[in-house]
Amino acid sequence: MAKLFLSLHVLAAILAIGPITVAASMFPRLARTAPPAETPALLHKICRSYAYVGAAVPVLGIATGAALGVLSDAWLVVSIVLTGVAAGVLVAVILPGQGELLEGLEGEEGAVAGEERRAAGARLAMATGVFNLLWAAVVVLMIVRPGSTTGA
Repeated sequence: MAKLFLSLHVLAAILAIGPITVAASMFPRLARTAPPAETPALLHKICRSYAYVGAAVPVLGIATGAALGVLSDAWLVVSIVLTGVAAGVLVAVILPGQGELLEGLEGEEGAVAGEERRAAGARLAMATGVFNLLWAAVVVLMIVRPGSTTGA
């Protein structure tokens, strides 16, 4: 059962977190350079939709950890915490920030609005970078597993 959970966990991470990471990373630059609003709107929709699917990643990860008997291992606890922080950044900062920028694209007037859009885009890019770094740390912990007896 552990192999099934692990396989599903890795597939869910690749198929859900990957698209969120790419779409969220592309959004700030495209929103700042004012392309047609459809492109940023599509990227926002990808992030929102895949966030729901991405909820399967920690659920399957916890199921895998339980099946392997490693739920109390420090590397897994840290991974769970970092995953929670990454989810919080996505839900509390990135998705609302994208929504605000999309609204700004529709009602933009003058140089001030353009400057505000660039500043908001820069803040969103920073939050997206933090989100990506959190996931990178989780991936490293999943591979290295400090204290593991597998020699990895």
